[in-house]
Amino acid sequence: MKKLGPLVLGLIIGAAAMYFYCQNGEAEMTTAQELVKPKGVISPKEAKALDQAYNLKHNIINDSLFKKSPDGGDNRSSWWSLEDIQNYIDYADNQAGELGYTLDGLRVYLGSYPAKPGEMAGLTTMFIVPTGKKNASQGAIFALQDPSGDITDADPLNMAQQGKPPGSNYPQ
Repeated sequence: MKKLGPLVLGLIIGAAAMYFYCQNGEAEMTTAQELVKPKGVISPKEAKALDQAYNLKHNIINDSLFKKSPDGGDNRSSWWSLEDIQNYIDYADNQAGELGYTLDGLRVYLGSYPAKPGEMAGLTTMFIVPTGKKNASQGAIFALQDPSGDITDADPLNMAQQGKPPGSNYPQ
C-alpha cells in the first residue's frame, strides 16, 4: 500500500506535464505556419490593366479566325477548382517522381484546339504543365543539376471551365 501512493502521484504529475507540453506544442505549430505572400502577386488594378492591354491582341486574333464558341466568343480565361488543382499537384508530383524528376512548379500555356470536326476547333484553351529538375544520381558528390524545365513526359492538365461568357474580361 505504501508503494501505491508514489505511483499515483507520478501518474498525476506525468499527466499534468504531458497536458502542458501538448498545449505548448500546439501553440508553436500554429505560430510556425506564417502566411507568406508569393512572388509575383499583383493588385486587382494591375490585373485589370493587363487584361485590358490584351484586348487588342485578342480581338485581332478572334476577328481573323472568325471562331466563336457556341455560347459566345473565344475563351479569355480558365477556371479550375481548388480540389482539381490540389489533386493535379499531387498527381504531377507522383508522376514526376516516377519519371525521375523533382516537381518544382507549374507552367500555364495558351493553346488552341486543333482543326478537327467539332465545336471547339480553333478556340483558345489554357493548360498546365508540371516543371521540375531531373534527379541527379545518388553516387555523385558534385553532380550538376539540370535546370528546371517542363517535364515533357508528364500529363498536362486541360479542360478547365471557361469564363461566363467565354469572352468576358477580368473580373468576372
